[in-house]
Amino acid sequence: MRINTVTGSIGTDELGRTLIHEHVLIATPGWFMDARRPAFQRREAIERAVDAFQQLHAYGVRTVVDPCPVDLGRDVEMYEEVSRKTGIRLIAATGAYTEAQGIPHTLRSMSEEEIADSFIREIEDGVGDTGIRCGIIKVATGRGQVTDYERKVISAATRAAKATGVPILAHTDGCTCGHEQIDIVTGGGLSSSSLIVGHSCDQDVPDYQRSLAERGAYVGFDRFGLEIEVTDAVRARNLAALAQAGHQERILVSHDAVACWKGRAGKVEPEVLEAAHPNWRMTHFFENVIPELRRLGMSDADFTDITVTNPRRYFEEAHRHAYAG
Repeated sequence: MRINTVTGSIGTDELGRTLIHEHVLIATPGWFMDARRPAFQRREAIERAVDAFQQLHAYGVRTVVDPCPVDLGRDVEMYEEVSRKTGIRLIAATGAYTEAQGIPHTLRSMSEEEIADSFIREIEDGVGDTGIRCGIIKVATGRGQVTDYERKVISAATRAAKATGVPILAHTDGCTCGHEQIDIVTGGGLSSSSLIVGHSCDQDVPDYQRSLAERGAYVGFDRFGLEIEVTDAVRARNLAALAQAGHQERILVSHDAVACWKGRAGKVEPEVLEAAHPNWRMTHFFENVIPELRRLGMSDADFTDITVTNPRRYFEEAHRHAYAG
């Protein structure tokens, strides 16, 4: 099967070592409304992103999924330039963020079918007139509950995934709503293996992580370095435990790191957040987490499974199950 990247389609055998959740750019909704902010310097931002992805390339990473949804500043032409300059294949997303933190007005007024059609067009025809096609669908839920809007978007994403064979990557808050996400996706006729329940490592909840894997979904250990609510030591311990419990094939890893920002990172400036979390960078897993996982009994073969075999299986299973019925 083929996967859409920002520089063209590739076979799943070309993915190589893959990180499943990193960002070239995040633009927080309404960032431009703060007149105190300096003008965005696009050329400087591209240079910063190129530097970050070149460092990643040196660790053997060849593909990165950038699951920035439409309403968080997705810039596929910027991704394409960064990809061509670094040799990292970037997979862009269609989709939408949470109701509270995204830009819900337009999709709220659209039907589920209309939203699905919009996602399908960006996968099959490309974003706007760029010709750059998306290879994944991003959905998101807030902390503790799935709103009607978020449920509609996930249901639309499920329709689009069934029509195109493209998988779904989900944002969650506080390790909540993962099972609700699985219920919506499977209720729409997709396999749970078409879904990554993202940010499932943000709490010390090994039973929750295991329960997601037992239902066949992929479990996102995708915020290494961002130690706001849980430490990386806890993340590593829980990842190793999940693997040792027989669920290694359902683990995907990343950092959710951001090379460039427009606007604040939550209530703080990005540089303040980055200074508080010096390991929140795209190479941290290879530099610091793998040695800790080795100490916990994991092997180089295990790391190959998690960073090479599992991403490939994720895309292939989504494609196969979408067309099975």
